[in-house]
Amino acid sequence: MFAKFYDFKNFKGDFTGGLVAGVVALPLALAFGVQSGMGATAGLYGAIAVGIFAALFGGTETQASGPTGPMTVVSAALVAGALEMTGSLESGMTIILMAFVLGGLMQIIFGFLNIASYVKYFPYPVVSGFMSGVGLIIVILQLFPFAGLPASKSTISVIQNLPELFTGANYSALLLGAITIAIYYLFPKITKAIPSALVALIVASLIAYFVQMDVPVIGEIPSGLPSFQLAGMFSIDASAYGMILEYAVVLAVLGSIDSLLTSVIADNMTKTKHNSNRELIGQGIGNMLAGAFGGIPGAGATKGTVVNINAGGVTRLSGVIHGLFLLAVLLGLGQLAAHIPLCVLAGLLIPIGFKIIDFKGLKHLAKVPRADAAVLILVLLITTFGSLIQAVGIGLALACLLFMKKAGDLSEQGMEVGKISDIDGDKPWQDEQEFYEKYKDKVIIKHLYGPLFFGFTSYFKDQVKALPDDINAVIFRMDRVPYIDQSGLYTLEDIIFDLRQQGVEVLLVGLKEQPKDMLRAVDIIDDLVPEADVIDDVKDAIAYLRTKLK
Repeated sequence: MFAKFYDFKNFKGDFTGGLVAGVVALPLALAFGVQSGMGATAGLYGAIAVGIFAALFGGTETQASGPTGPMTVVSAALVAGALEMTGSLESGMTIILMAFVLGGLMQIIFGFLNIASYVKYFPYPVVSGFMSGVGLIIVILQLFPFAGLPASKSTISVIQNLPELFTGANYSALLLGAITIAIYYLFPKITKAIPSALVALIVASLIAYFVQMDVPVIGEIPSGLPSFQLAGMFSIDASAYGMILEYAVVLAVLGSIDSLLTSVIADNMTKTKHNSNRELIGQGIGNMLAGAFGGIPGAGATKGTVVNINAGGVTRLSGVIHGLFLLAVLLGLGQLAAHIPLCVLAGLLIPIGFKIIDFKGLKHLAKVPRADAAVLILVLLITTFGSLIQAVGIGLALACLLFMKKAGDLSEQGMEVGKISDIDGDKPWQDEQEFYEKYKDKVIIKHLYGPLFFGFTSYFKDQVKALPDDINAVIFRMDRVPYIDQSGLYTLEDIIFDLRQQGVEVLLVGLKEQPKDMLRAVDIIDDLVPEADVIDDVKDAIAYLRTKLK
């Protein structure tokens, strides 16, 4: 009977993948729980609820879900706001959890309304600036716990109180934190079979316990099942409704983006196609249940998903097993986790914060269009030192306004802006007709028309993914592309990289001045596309390919 629902030949891989993903998730769940301000237990509760139920109801077979850096940063901001409003964590808990539950409900609604199809239109500078800001927040907020001092609630307060790091630091905590970071980075050079985060957590905690170092620790962790936490939801003061709605929207949008990006990574690794709307519904269910039982919200976790797939995970059972492993830890090892030093968790989170920062986007700030660089920096600064919601809203509005201005400038200069980008690869142009008839089974010619900008990148990727697998070369005719922004630049880079990995030669034909300058600035031309494959005229490109295809 069960064979109708599950192919047991996948069980070994699913069990191994889920177990490894759970081992990877354990130290991060504890660390993110502490970072949120709700405690390590909330991190475990969230990892269990989201891990199990997002896997059961989601749309990505191999997704491992749980608390993530971006979601935890938003949760921590919400906790700080609720504390300021009510005066204590206990008094503000219902407000916090209601925002978590409402955020999950919004994700479910997003799934039914097909909102996932619009998430892909976020401009690269906005996403890059936001994620880099989130990474910086994690690093900055962990500086005080790393030094054995009480955690600050905001990045601004950390900056204001920086002298305390030098006058009041606990040197035992600094040593343990340094050991944690060293193991995190060095252990993979010995073996990658065991997650370095787990090794760092165990080794540093054992050192602290047996040497009897005087450092702050997690403290008591309840070992039983969580209880329903929303008994007081009907007595919330009306003044808190705005905060609940505001953070619910941010959590829903960010959790959706975070999960769908990880789903795309899983697709690329497994050569499958996820169901975006179902994925949002599954994530929403997991986050609603996490909030209802006192856990922090989560999303698709890239690291957990990757190790799950690499360890053999094939179906959604692997994600369920990952969550069940964490439940077993909660029920059996909660008392041991109480002895984990907070500086050790800070030592795990600081490298994770740096991993979230988009160094690629930051490195190219001086090379990409100035409008994109300005948006990225502005979003990064507002995210790090201001409001997360305002950062995304202002970034989106500014990116759209700047693009409209650029399109207007191009029109005034007499350049054809076209239909804001299109691809017409099915109908050969007159100067390609003879070549097309002879080599149509070996060469694909794609005509790009209009600016290659953030609103077109997803469609562009889908079109290229649909190309046959047995072709020898692709010609991108870019005679009518007057402008390329940072989103288009990196999308073209990813497309060319994937095609070349498949052994397909890529020719860029008819590049105008701005796109060519951008491609040279970020080293796509030379490092990824040889100079010989950048050709001004299609006749020369055809002649070049004829010599190769004989």
